[in-house]
Amino acid sequence: MTPHHVGAAIGALVAAMLVGCSQTPPIAAAGSSAAPATSPVAPADTSGPRFIATDPGATPKVRRGLDWTMPAWARPAEFSGFYSEEASPTDKVLVRSVDVSWRQIQPTENGPLDLNSTADAQGLFLDGLKAQLDAPGPYWLRMFSSGVDWAPTWVVDKCHVRPVGTDYDGQQHLPIWNDCVWTELLKTWRRLLVDQGILADPDFRFAYVPGAFTWSEFDYEMVAAAVRKGDLTQSDYVAWFHRMVNDLAALGGDQRGQLVFTGEDYPWGPWNDQENLLAASAVEAGLGIRDGITEEFNFHLNETPAYAASVQPNGHLAVDDDAAPHLSPSGAKVVVGTENECYVDCGYAAHNPRYVVRMSNLKALQLRMNWVYVVPGQSLMDSEPENWDFVRLSMGQRPQTSPDAWAVLRDGEDTYWRDAPDDPPFDTRPWKGKPFVRNIERWLTQVDAPGAIARRSAVDVHKGDPTKENGISYEGLSTDVRRGNRDLAFRLDPAFSTGQMAALVKVTFWDRAHGSFDLTYAEGRTAKVRFHGTRRWKTATFSVPVTPGGQLPGGTDLRLHKFGPGDASFWMVRVIRMQSPS
Repeated sequence: MTPHHVGAAIGALVAAMLVGCSQTPPIAAAGSSAAPATSPVAPADTSGPRFIATDPGATPKVRRGLDWTMPAWARPAEFSGFYSEEASPTDKVLVRSVDVSWRQIQPTENGPLDLNSTADAQGLFLDGLKAQLDAPGPYWLRMFSSGVDWAPTWVVDKCHVRPVGTDYDGQQHLPIWNDCVWTELLKTWRRLLVDQGILADPDFRFAYVPGAFTWSEFDYEMVAAAVRKGDLTQSDYVAWFHRMVNDLAALGGDQRGQLVFTGEDYPWGPWNDQENLLAASAVEAGLGIRDGITEEFNFHLNETPAYAASVQPNGHLAVDDDAAPHLSPSGAKVVVGTENECYVDCGYAAHNPRYVVRMSNLKALQLRMNWVYVVPGQSLMDSEPENWDFVRLSMGQRPQTSPDAWAVLRDGEDTYWRDAPDDPPFDTRPWKGKPFVRNIERWLTQVDAPGAIARRSAVDVHKGDPTKENGISYEGLSTDVRRGNRDLAFRLDPAFSTGQMAALVKVTFWDRAHGSFDLTYAEGRTAKVRFHGTRRWKTATFSVPVTPGGQLPGGTDLRLHKFGPGDASFWMVRVIRMQSPS
C-alpha cells in the first residue's frame, strides 16, 4: 500500500509489510542469455468457486445480506492472482516476494552479482538472492535501491551524490534521477533480470520498478524535497522520467508489462503540472502499473488515465477496455495491480473494516486490476471469505470472459477533486454531482431514463471510513415515486454479451419499503419480491434470459420496478452468466 500524500503518509506503512521477507525459485547462472521473446509461466490457480451460485427456478430466492456467489464454471483469469510477502495456499495467495537491496547484490562496480550476501531494508531481513530463488513457487521481485543504506557505497563515490531528503520512515534517499546513479542502477537491473535469467524464469510474475523511495514505491516525497532545495527542476525531472521509462521498456522487451511502475496519476508533486500524466506515459510505453491505496476507495481513484478510467459528465466513472493496460490484444502480460491490506493497520483504523474491504475490492475490480497484494490477516480474508473468492475469480477478466457484470449503486465523495481542483488537465472538467461520483460499475451501467431517474439514498451512510479524506459514502440509490420514477434501469456493455444468455440476476435491496418490486427483462417480467421491513440489506436472485441490445424503454436491458407506496433503495445488481462463454 502506498500512502501517496502527506495526510496518509505519516506512519501509514510502518506496519504495512511486517510479514517478513520470503524466498524464491531457481535462477540461471550469471552471464546467461536474455529472456526469450515469450517467457513461459508456471501453472496458476485453476480452482473453481468456493461459493457457488444456484438457480432458484421460476420463484425468486431471497437471502439475508450480500451475495458474492459465482457460477460453478468460473475460473481465475490467466496471469492474475493474490501476492504477498509470503505464500499462503489456503488463502489462494500463491505468489511470494523476493526482496534484495542494490548494495546486497552489487557490492562492487564491475563484479558479478552477489547471490549469497544478506541485508536489511525497511526493517526486513533479506536473505541471499540464491536462497530466495531456490525456494519453490511463483514470486514477485523488489530491489530496494535509492536509500542511503540500500545503495552501494561505490555508487555514492562514483556519482558524487548526497541524500536529497529524509522520508517519513526516517530513511535518507539518493537522487535516482541523477544521470550517473540511474545509469548504474539500470546496469544492475539488467544483470538481475536478464543476465541472471529472472525474466526467463517461468515462476517470475513481476518486479516493482524503478526501485526508489519508501518501500520501493515511487511517491513524490523525495522529488519534492529536491525541488525545495533547488537541486531539481521540472524539465530535468521530466526528461529523466521519460528516459527511465524507455530504458526499462527496452530492458523488459516483450515482457515489459511485468515491470511495474509503482507511481500514480496526479501525484502530490511539486509542480502540479506535467507530472500528473507521467504514470499514464509509463503505461503507454508498455510498463505495468500499480496503485497502492484502494483502501480509500472514493479518494483519488476516479480520474486515473494510467488505468484508462475517467469521470464522465454524468458523474459515472467509465473505463475504456480497449485502452485498459492488461487487455492488450497482443496478449502481452501486463500487470495492473493494487495493495489491499491496510484496514486496521498501517496507521489506518476503519470503523467498519469488513465494509471497507468489500468497497476497496470493488474499486480494484472496477479499475480492471489483475493482481492484488494482500496480507491474509490484515486483509480480513477469513472475515470476508465469499467476497475474496469473488475477487479471485473476477480480477483480470475481460468482458467477454467475466462470469458476471455488475453495478454498485451509490454516491461516493472524492474529496481530492473538492480540495485540490486545480490539477491540469482535468481541473476544469465538470461533472454532475461533483465531487461525488455515481456508482461503481463493471460492464453493467445504471441509466437515468424516463420513469427511471434514480436519486441518492440515505439508508446506509458512511463518513470518513477508513479515513477522513475518503469522504461520505451514500450506499444505495432510490426510486423517486413522487416524481414518477418507479424504476431503476440498467444497460449491459455489448462487449459482455451480444446475444441472449441464461442468467441469474442478483438484486441487493434495503428491506424497509412498503409493497414489492420485480425485474423486467426483454422477454417479460419476474414474480414479485415483497418487502418485510427488517431494515437489512437482502439479495434476491432471479433466473431469467438476458438479451442485450436495449429493447426496453430508454434503450435499457433490465429494469427494477417498485410497486406500492413510497420508495425503495437498491445497492447492487449483478448479471451472472450461467454458461461459460468458452
